[in-house]
Amino acid sequence: MKTTLIKSVTVLFCILGVGSAAHPAPAETPKEDLLLKTMQQELARAQKELGNVDPPPYYISYTVHDENAETVVGSLGSLVTSGHFRRRAVDVTMRVGTAELDNAHGETRGSAITTGTLPLEDDPDAIAHVLWQLTFTEYRKAQQAYLNVKTRTQVNATEEDTSADFSKEPPQTHVEYQQLTALPEQQRLEKMVRLYSADLKPYPYIYSSLALLSSQTTRSYFVSTEGAKLVTPGAVVRMMIQGQTRADDGMELMRVETFQDQSLDRLPPEAEVAKRVQKMASDLKALRAAPIADPFDGPALLSGRSSAVFFHEVLGHRLEGHRQRGEHEGQTFTKKLNEKVLPEFLTVTDDPTRHSLGGMDLSGWYEFDDEGVAAKPVEVIKGGVLKSFLMSRMPIRNFSNSNGHGRAQPGWMPTGRQGNLIVTSSRTVPDSEMRQKLIDEIKKQGKPYGLYFEDIEGGFTLTQREAPQAFEVLPLMVWRVYADGRPDELVRGVDIVGTPLSAMTRILVTGDKESVFNGICGAESGNVPVSAVAPSILFSEIEVQKRKHSLERPPILPPPGFENVETARGPQ
Repeated sequence: MKTTLIKSVTVLFCILGVGSAAHPAPAETPKEDLLLKTMQQELARAQKELGNVDPPPYYISYTVHDENAETVVGSLGSLVTSGHFRRRAVDVTMRVGTAELDNAHGETRGSAITTGTLPLEDDPDAIAHVLWQLTFTEYRKAQQAYLNVKTRTQVNATEEDTSADFSKEPPQTHVEYQQLTALPEQQRLEKMVRLYSADLKPYPYIYSSLALLSSQTTRSYFVSTEGAKLVTPGAVVRMMIQGQTRADDGMELMRVETFQDQSLDRLPPEAEVAKRVQKMASDLKALRAAPIADPFDGPALLSGRSSAVFFHEVLGHRLEGHRQRGEHEGQTFTKKLNEKVLPEFLTVTDDPTRHSLGGMDLSGWYEFDDEGVAAKPVEVIKGGVLKSFLMSRMPIRNFSNSNGHGRAQPGWMPTGRQGNLIVTSSRTVPDSEMRQKLIDEIKKQGKPYGLYFEDIEGGFTLTQREAPQAFEVLPLMVWRVYADGRPDELVRGVDIVGTPLSAMTRILVTGDKESVFNGICGAESGNVPVSAVAPSILFSEIEVQKRKHSLERPPILPPPGFENVETARGPQ
C-alpha cells in the first residue's frame, strides 16, 4: 500500500508498483539436483526418527527459495548503493497432533514454522546439517505449542467454527527446470540508474528522489511427507522512480512510477521513461500549489487503477478464507454466502493462473501456492452474489479444502491471500462518457462538485473485532469536478474512508476498459506480490477525510546549483 511497513494481523498494508516473477519456459531435468535430493533424504530421515517420539508430527515440509539478485539505487544521477545478493532461505513446517487439532491452532499458528539459511554450495553434508538442526528446533517448538493448545481447548468455551486445522490435499509433483537467464551486468544496471535518476535533477522543488532497479532470479523447492515434490523457477526485473516534495504548509507529496517485466530488455525505452518522469515532476509542481481538500461525502469517479486498489482493500481482504474463522476476526462476509454483497452487474474472480492482461504482467501470478497446492481461479462473487472464499489449507465452515491461495513471504506461515483479483462488469458505458455520468450525478444530488480519483498510492484495512471494520485508501491525484462547467481543480491531502458493507452498495456503473494495479501486500503471512484489475467505477457516494501531515516547512535555502532561482518556498 503506502510503504513497506507492515501492520500485522489487524492492519493490512500494501504498496503499489512491484510485481512477481514471470513465467519461464520448462526445460529438461538435470541429471542430479543435489539440493532437492538432500531435502528429500533429510525429510525421510526426520519422518522416520520423529515418528518414534510422543507426540509424533503428522506433517513436515521443507521449502527452499534459492535467490540471486542485483539491486542498484541512485539519486540525482549518482549511485547510492549497488550490490549483488545471493541466499537460500529455508522454511521447516511441522504439525504435531492431528489434522483436526494441532499445534498451529488459532493464535499458536506461528509455532508451525522455523526458518533459516542454507549453504549456497551444493554440499550435501552441510545442507543436511542445517535441515537437521532446524527440524529439531521446530519439533520442540511445535510439541510445546500442541500441549498448550490441548490445554486451552479443554478449559475454554467451544469456538464458533470447529473446523479442522489442516486440510487433506493430493500431493503435487511438478519438477520444472529452466536455465535461468544470467543476471545483467552490474555496470549496465548502474548506467541505467544514473540515467533515470538524473531525470529529476532539473527540478529544484523535488527535494528527495531516487531510482531503483533490481533483477532477480529464483528457483523454489518444496517437499513434504505427503509426497509433494515441486521445483519452480522464476525471474523478474523491477524499476521504480520516486520523487518527493513538500508544500508550504508542510504536507509531504510523492509521485512514483514503476515498471516490471521478465527481462531488462523488455522494459520501456528511455524516451518513454523520461516522458513519464516529466509527468511525475509536473504533477508534483501542481500538487504544491493545489488547495487542501475539505471533508466531503458525495459522488465520485474512480479511474480503473484507483478502482482496482479500492477493491483489493475494501473487498478482497475480507474474502480471504482465514478471516472467516476465529474469535478475533470481524467476519464481514462469513455468513453472507449466497447473498447479494455487490450490485448484480459485478463479478469478482481471483485467478492466480493468469500471467498477464492487456500485455501487462500480473504480479499475483503463480503455479503453486506456498503450501504446495496448485493455483486455481476462484469466482468469489458472481452477479453480485457471494459464492466462495480464497482458501489456504486452513478449513472454515462449508469450505474444507484449499483452492490454491495459501501464500506467504519466506519465513511466515501461509494464509489465504489474494493473487490476481479481477473485477468484471455487465453494466458498462464507454470510458469517454464516465465523466458526464459523474456530472449528471452531481446535479441530481444538488452537490456543487464531485471527486475524480486519478491515481491512488495504496491503502489499508482493518478486519479484526477490536478495531472498527473500516478502510482507508490513500489517493495521490484527486480532482474536484464542478457541475457548473468550471475547470476541474486539483486538490491534495485527502483520504477515502468508510466501511465495506455500505461502500459497496453505492456503485452505479462502470467503464468499459480494465486497468491493472500491481503491488506488494503485507498481512499476517508477510509481503506477497498481488494484482488487482478493475474498470473505472462511478459511486453515488464516497466519503473523504483530511490527511494528517507534518508542519515542517520546505527548506529555507535553495538546493545547490539553484541559488538564483526562487524555488525554496514557492511552487515552481
